[in-house]
Amino acid sequence: MQTRRDWLRSSLGIGGMLLAPHSILSAQEKEAFNPRSLEPIIRLSSNENPYGPSKRVQERIKDSFVHGCRYPYAYSDDLAAILAKKHGVAPESIIVTGGSTEGLKIAGLTFASNGGEIISGEPTFLAMMDYAKQWGATINWVPVGADKGYDLDEIEKRISSKTKLVFLCNPNNPTGTLVSADKLVDFCASASKKTIVFSDEAYYDFIETPNYPSMVDAVKRGDDVIVSKTFSKVYGLAGLRVGYLIAKPELAAKIRKNIVAMSNVLAIEAAKEALEDEAFYQFSLAQNREAKSRIYTLLDHLKLEYVPSHTNFVFFHSQKDIRTLGPMMLEKGVRIGRPFPPFYDWCRISTGTLEEVDVFIKGMLEIYEG
Repeated sequence: MQTRRDWLRSSLGIGGMLLAPHSILSAQEKEAFNPRSLEPIIRLSSNENPYGPSKRVQERIKDSFVHGCRYPYAYSDDLAAILAKKHGVAPESIIVTGGSTEGLKIAGLTFASNGGEIISGEPTFLAMMDYAKQWGATINWVPVGADKGYDLDEIEKRISSKTKLVFLCNPNNPTGTLVSADKLVDFCASASKKTIVFSDEAYYDFIETPNYPSMVDAVKRGDDVIVSKTFSKVYGLAGLRVGYLIAKPELAAKIRKNIVAMSNVLAIEAAKEALEDEAFYQFSLAQNREAKSRIYTLLDHLKLEYVPSHTNFVFFHSQKDIRTLGPMMLEKGVRIGRPFPPFYDWCRISTGTLEEVDVFIKGMLEIYEG
């Protein structure tokens, strides 16, 4: 795969950026990993993996249609057993959900409805907080620091008797930041003695820091920590809606009482196959690294500040109001991320395929350099 240095060397100034050679996919890769064809409007707004579902997963879905007449309970239990083995926990600690978003919403409702408090950084992924507010929860927002990362010291200071949950999205959406490993471990150990800590690990697979810990380790210790995982990102199954929570059995039992949607047979079987498709998993990570490298190079050229990302998106200082830049980029054929208050002059852009990233680069150059 072509490195960033090789790519830069092959470019003749910034104009050469658009002509720089890609890592060309082989016919076998195209068949196995299902890259998107270019569409009139390219969606780089929702942090999806454009290479999924893989061919292996598609075949598993087709084979599963015969089970479409069945309720998903037994199939879900089978997946829970597989995930329990993967993470080294009891099957009772796994709750399979209709995407991790259902898990976030139900956890917020279970523990913080009717006046309970959730402490969360801002900006972050809002599914839990927005839903919990509808059921009477209150939100204690803690602004991110100058590095756009969580201020864990301030979050812990604010924990009180009315705090029912602390929500962490790590790596964080939309900023792409990652809490230092030691800080995260210490925080979860300390804060979980006072309240429940919810660790959203939707982007955990994209972390490249060696030996970075998952908070599943805290669950294994018996701490009051809940971890959410998803098949929507690196596995490329966002449209199928399958995720899961990991919690000690006592907490899991409380959450399970409120599960509404669950998932479905086809999605569950797709998830089982995705866990086995190591080639697609590694391919997705490699393509994501190269796409981010190209985006970084563009932003360096335009002198636009960005946050080094541990995810499949980049958060950058657009220096234009996102409510203005969004329609401008849409005219160039690219849908970018929504506003994330209070950072209205920052933009979140998903990585997409390399061809899609090129369209983004072209549009940005036209807007910023005329």
